Amino acid sequence: MHGKSLKLLVLACATVVSLSGCGTFGEKGDDTKTWSAARLYAEAKDEMAAGSYEKAIQYFEKLESRYPFGTYAQQAQMETAYSYYKQGDQAQALAAVERFIKLHPNHDNLDYMYYLRGLITFNDQLGLLNFIGNQDITERDPKASRDSFDAFKQLVTQFPDSKYTPDALSRMKYLVNALAQYDVHVARYYFRRGAYLAAANRAKTAITEYPDAPAIEEALFIMVKSYDAMGMTELRDDAQRVFTKTFPNSEIASGKKQGKSWWQIWK
Repeated sequence: MHGKSLKLLVLACATVVSLSGCGTFGEKGDDTKTWSAARLYAEAKDEMAAGSYEKAIQYFEKLESRYPFGTYAQQAQMETAYSYYKQGDQAQALAAVERFIKLHPNHDNLDYMYYLRGLITFNDQLGLLNFIGNQDITERDPKASRDSFDAFKQLVTQFPDSKYTPDALSRMKYLVNALAQYDVHVARYYFRRGAYLAAANRAKTAITEYPDAPAIEEALFIMVKSYDAMGMTELRDDAQRVFTKTFPNSEIASGKKQGKSWWQIWK
């Protein structure tokens, strides 16, 4: 009986030592446990500079968790959003931006967060006009471009004097051109397949929504060709008058601008 009790006592001690050892190891495993907010932030920034965004995010999250109040926590939230953006994680980046805007609606750097929100979705649409391969253009969703435009517009409207506003305006101009071109590509797609009404309507949408975009020249021309194909002579002539007046030296009709007269291939 004594021997059995001794064995149980040894086993219990071993268990305690084992658990204690695990606890000690866990504490030693986290080298940041005693770091100040300033050091956590500095280390995170160093990781960002080295391109180690995942590690930087871990430090920023620890900083915010341990020191939730004050400027370091707010800065960590902004840097986290930027790190996710640089890491290519659009969903997490947008979530971090939206969280910051909700928590700090009057923050001095709110203009930057609106700008960052625009950048995150702007990157998504860079391939919008890169029609390479066999993917059908109507499968490409321009939603990212619209979201990016709205974000930049909010920045420009609320913070017209922000240092980010000039770049935002340039990107908005690009996005308008891209969205108009997307509609023209879709209109051309419809025309090639004989869906002339759909082609004319989509071209009209581009003209109505983006009247100053360069793509309007082709949009008007598609309307002329579509109405002509449907035998709508009055609408065709009206569109032709506008086209000729607006673009008297257009090279699209002659095929010079695009090399080959694409509208003749499928007729």
